[in-house]
Amino acid sequence: MDLQKLEDQVDQLITQIEQLSLENSSLRQQSDELQQERAQLMRKTETARTRVEAIISRLRSMDQG
Repeated sequence: MDLQKLEDQVDQLITQIEQLSLENSSLRQQSDELQQERAQLMRKTETARTRVEAIISRLRSMDQG
C-alpha cells in the first residue's frame, strides 16, 4: 500500500468523522427540542384534563341539585 493511498483513506475518514459529528450535533438538538415539545404537550394535556374534570363535576352537581 503506498503512502498516497493511505493519506487518501485518512482524509476520507476525517471527512466522515466531521460529517458524523455534525449529524450527531443536529440530532442532539432535535432530541432536546422534541423533549421540550413533549413536556409542553404533557402540561397542556394535564390542564385540559383538569378542566374537563371540573366541568364534569359541575354537571354532576347541577344534575343532583
